[in-house]
Amino acid sequence: MQTNLKSTVHKDRVNQAIAYERPDRTPRDFAAVPEVWKKLAGHFGTDDRNAILKRLDVDCRIVSYDGFCSPPGVSQAEVDQNASQERSSVGGMWRRVEADGSNRDIWGAHRRRIATAFGELDELASFPLGTVNTLEDVKQYHWPTTDWWNFSTLRTTIESFDDLEAYNIRYRIGSVFETAWSLVGLEKFLMDLVTSPAVPVYIMECIAEVHLENLRRVLTTAGDLIDIVYFYDDVASQERLLMSPEMYRRHIQPFHQRIIDLAVSHGKCVMMHCCGSVYPLINRLIEMGLGILNPIQPSAKNMSPEKLAQEFGGRIAFHGGIDTQQFLPKATPEQVREKVRYTCGVLGKSGGYILAGSHHIQADVPLDNVLAMYG
Repeated sequence: MQTNLKSTVHKDRVNQAIAYERPDRTPRDFAAVPEVWKKLAGHFGTDDRNAILKRLDVDCRIVSYDGFCSPPGVSQAEVDQNASQERSSVGGMWRRVEADGSNRDIWGAHRRRIATAFGELDELASFPLGTVNTLEDVKQYHWPTTDWWNFSTLRTTIESFDDLEAYNIRYRIGSVFETAWSLVGLEKFLMDLVTSPAVPVYIMECIAEVHLENLRRVLTTAGDLIDIVYFYDDVASQERLLMSPEMYRRHIQPFHQRIIDLAVSHGKCVMMHCCGSVYPLINRLIEMGLGILNPIQPSAKNMSPEKLAQEFGGRIAFHGGIDTQQFLPKATPEQVREKVRYTCGVLGKSGGYILAGSHHIQADVPLDNVLAMYG
């Protein structure tokens, strides 16, 4: 196969790190809001995101589940795969654009853009299941089914990233808890988990079933090209979990466990994104078989690189860790270079670390600091 002729330095560098071996250098990943991509496009003279990643010497690439869907009854003219401000890397994210300029994802979550001092952000505009209270009502919702997805082009998509080099490929599943509450509203969803859990659990089950079947098909179709399976669910704030550890164990963990178990059964390392202070769950996540934790927000409670390395180093790999909230917008380029050296030394002392921001690099980060981080 053509893949065997490619240099595997990038792919191997990440795989060595997550196996707690010391690669030739700390592997790098990159995610940013569109405004940062625009700055980089101007600097490098190209708006080809893959070409920009090559210039930054980034080792990872992502393929997302919602870049391969085509729901019935929706014309291509209504779909803009670049509409989401959350699109942080290469590839597209399926969004159906409404007449008022807002958009809906494949699940029906409704978002609109809002202006900030530096650019635009997405916020939820309405909740299609916000007034639903019974299982019968939820069952009437137009839930996506797995036949909305076609992964026949997945191998070609991965192989198109470069003709000469093989990158570390991460398959992005999506989320369960976050997607579920985006249809209902966070406050109502959490309250329902306490008072009438059958409805929110059913919603998560509908979502998880699609993700799991898609993952089975993806690993059958292109498992030999995929290194990491990735899902995201923010279950924490800056200071604490959004729910008790017991509520996580009872209602959310079973869905995460099924994803991890399926991926691990195919020999894949699993990465989870959770913003904020996920510290109280890290031991549990390790026991569940999670291999990589992202995005490591050092400003969140108990999430400093020093603490994480001391308590969990060698048992779970870390991805992220360079603060995008306060540090990157305000630091000098030399301070950025020093922070990168320091963080790589702490979290990656014995492997187990992939350099990246503590979330998408935001629009208020100067271009010089982005370049310094990857210099």
